[in-house]
Amino acid sequence: MSFEEHRKRLYRSIPDNSLIISYAGVPLHTNEDDYYNFEVNSQFFYLTGLERENMAFAAAKTGGSVTEMLFIEEADALMERWTGKMPAKEEASAVSGVKDVRYTSEFDSSLGRIMGRCLIENVYFDLYRCGLNDLPDYNALKADEFAGKYPGVKLCDLHRACVPLREIKDEDEIACIRKAVDITRQGLEHVMKVLKPGMMEYQAQAEFEYMCRYLGTKKFSFNTISGSGLNGCMMHYVTNHCEIKDGSLLLMDLGAKYGNYCSDITRTYPANGRYTPRQKEIYNLVLKANKAVAEAARPGVTLRELNDLTRKILGEGLVELGLISSWQQVGKYYMHGVSHAIGIDCHDADFAGDILKPGWVISDEPGLYIDEEEIGIRIEDDLLITENGCEVLSRDIIRETDEIEAFMQKMKSGN
Repeated sequence: MSFEEHRKRLYRSIPDNSLIISYAGVPLHTNEDDYYNFEVNSQFFYLTGLERENMAFAAAKTGGSVTEMLFIEEADALMERWTGKMPAKEEASAVSGVKDVRYTSEFDSSLGRIMGRCLIENVYFDLYRCGLNDLPDYNALKADEFAGKYPGVKLCDLHRACVPLREIKDEDEIACIRKAVDITRQGLEHVMKVLKPGMMEYQAQAEFEYMCRYLGTKKFSFNTISGSGLNGCMMHYVTNHCEIKDGSLLLMDLGAKYGNYCSDITRTYPANGRYTPRQKEIYNLVLKANKAVAEAARPGVTLRELNDLTRKILGEGLVELGLISSWQQVGKYYMHGVSHAIGIDCHDADFAGDILKPGWVISDEPGLYIDEEEIGIRIEDDLLITENGCEVLSRDIIRETDEIEAFMQKMKSGN
């Protein structure tokens, strides 16, 4: 993958006399001597392809030319004994394409020389914040620190600068997403083989994650959702602690990552291998909306338009089923959007209402959640926007009720 090309695209989009500073991030403690699983900062990964903590990248664009530097930890034989081999300068350079690789101990002096010798007017840090009350990200903390030392320099948001670049996936990025989707397919097929009434939701989750890890997945796009019965009516149910009852549905929203790129798939399976007639009615309505979105998704269409289409189809179907009196009441049973961008992050960088362009990868995830009947159904596929429409990347993950029933019954019969 050409992370060098990612950086060139960024350099072309920012003004002269600008400095980019991006940190991979630091590990966070869970308790006295353990850490949360490290997740690299998305902008740092997009620009360098490196996923290890305690690294930094800096690039100065002045006079129409760019100077790049990558900073990594110096290998420590004692730490390597405990946590494994640390990357060498040559290895970090080979992955990132950055030729000037230094140790983190040189970061402050290197940055000081840039600020002392160059006319830097803008500095880009990742300033993204998901919620007002969230703790600040490490990059945001370092941005505040920098602003205190250089108050005359304009602070700019690297996240916003990278958003329009990350929206359009190149061939290598699409290949990673394809692989992630295929691993997810195999994980779901394994679940269908073993799913039966009496299993626990967490056991279905474990079966999926086992197969994905067996196939080479190191990480997942998000915490696996494995909700049966009423739990399937909860959008982000991740407790996964209940028994899967006979006659109930199991909604699984999940995704393997590959090359640090996400897949995001949802399928809804009958615990005993057969949908009831009522479950099929609701399922086929959701599937109708899912197919309509894939048919409509093309360059020039907005995510809002796709959601409006979904609401109309689901609403009209619910009127026919007698659950609501007007399609505009669809919000009683459908309460989320139908699509978001997918990439390095599961909910990848995008601007609400943006017009779809070739190279986007988006979700297609209509759903209906009928609490009083304990029926929660969501069908989610991943779509690649092409020049003339879209490609359903997850088309091989079966979703028709007869196909799912046939697959599950074949597994149960041992044929």
